[in-house]
Amino acid sequence: MSITNEFAAPVEPGALPAGRPAPRARALAFACAAAFAALGLGGCAWGPGGEAPAMPQPAHYGAEPQPAQTVAAQGVAQQFVVGAKPVPQWWTLYDSDALSALVAEGLRNSPNLAAADHSLQAAREQLRGQIGSSLLPTVDALGTAQRQRGPGIPSLGVDKLQYDVFAGLVEVRYSFDLFGASRLNNAALASRVDVQAFQFEAAQRALAANVVTAAIGAATLHAEVDTTEQLVALANAQADEMAKRYALGAVSHTDLLNAQQSAASIATNLPVLRQQLGTTRHALAVLLGRTPDAAPPDLDLASLTLPAQVPVLVPSELLKSRPDIEAADATLKAAAASVGAATAQMFPSITLSAGLGQGGFTWPIATSGAGALWAIGASLTQPIFHGGELVAQRRAALQSYDAANASYRQTVLAAFQNVADQLASLEHDAQALDSSSLSARTAQGVYDDTNARYRLGAVPYYAVRQSEQQWRNARLDEIRYRGQRLSDTAALFQAMGNPPVADDAKPADAAASVPPVRATSQASN
Repeated sequence: MSITNEFAAPVEPGALPAGRPAPRARALAFACAAAFAALGLGGCAWGPGGEAPAMPQPAHYGAEPQPAQTVAAQGVAQQFVVGAKPVPQWWTLYDSDALSALVAEGLRNSPNLAAADHSLQAAREQLRGQIGSSLLPTVDALGTAQRQRGPGIPSLGVDKLQYDVFAGLVEVRYSFDLFGASRLNNAALASRVDVQAFQFEAAQRALAANVVTAAIGAATLHAEVDTTEQLVALANAQADEMAKRYALGAVSHTDLLNAQQSAASIATNLPVLRQQLGTTRHALAVLLGRTPDAAPPDLDLASLTLPAQVPVLVPSELLKSRPDIEAADATLKAAAASVGAATAQMFPSITLSAGLGQGGFTWPIATSGAGALWAIGASLTQPIFHGGELVAQRRAALQSYDAANASYRQTVLAAFQNVADQLASLEHDAQALDSSSLSARTAQGVYDDTNARYRLGAVPYYAVRQSEQQWRNARLDEIRYRGQRLSDTAALFQAMGNPPVADDAKPADAAASVPPVRATSQASN
């Protein structure tokens, strides 16, 4: 096979111009130079590295340092264990088998979680397809059998041209990724798959937290409804007795109206609480993948144990444990890879193609040696003028990277705020519960004393009802604050995220393999 240079002067076979290398040597030298240049440019950084920006590491999350523990409320002072690892299945710390069963059912049957899981699997398959199509040659088979008719040639005495065409080819194409465009596009897509994986993990954790808070909310509302029903019964009984005393002239009409107004006012709270309880039950049923009419029975609020210790990660570890921060980091890496891919599109691309097959105007010829077909070629494309499209695409990719950088910083700041709010909530919940518990105990003591005095004949029975009403009202506040403390504890566990994945468990090259997802798929089991 001879190699010629169309720009060189003709030379006789075997003769070489003085001082000039042979055409074959020049072609070989040019090919080697191009290869080394491509390798050198391929190693250059076409865009940002995608590293997450440095974030401030606050000494403590809130405006005030969190205490080592909360005040003791109902005999439990929650400890904030700084530096502890997050608890993966934190809902088991409530020591309720029924609650753990509800969470497991939700993770198993939630349609939203199943949809997110299937979307993640689809994204993984798209990544596999793109990696295979961009890094490996494509091979296609083509077969044709046609009967054609063309216009005649009168000068040759041919009225018409009618003939058959048979052909079968195998075509192979391969594009060299000299400047890393395919590799960077694959890396960008792999990072976007990571984003979906972390979003799926966040959906799992959010679902678990929603199931726990809904179950606690239903248990709290159930206890509030029971206590309010007792208050309504006491108020109605008090109003009936007041009516009898008014008929006897023992009280004024104003006293009677006050008693009736108080009973009616207390009764108006009951439908509101029942509506809230029904709504919470329906929401919990849907979270579990059930219809609202199949809502699970309410838990007993007293059966739920408050976790005595809650982990508080240092800020640097929080960045590695929260899936929303990891998703923002993966988005930043995808944006950086997109900048590199947009830059690489501005450089040449080389594609090799080859075809081998059989063809002819008759089937015997097409299948014989005379019908052999083959083709081989190479093409090089260098963008020169695209109306500013490629430059604009690169600038757009840079702007998207800057936006992803800012979004990452905002996500981290929002995570710090979330943890600070939950830590403050637990401290304030404990204080409020402690005060309401003291008020309830005191009111119960007054009720017991009044009841004892009634049995001795020292006070009338309506005084017993009044003291019981005060006790039930104080008990209602205690129930609310206990439920709030249990729910805010779940929110803090959820805010801490998952234990970070070890670095040696992560893939070395996202473009060469599909990165594993830390979140396990439970929706499709």
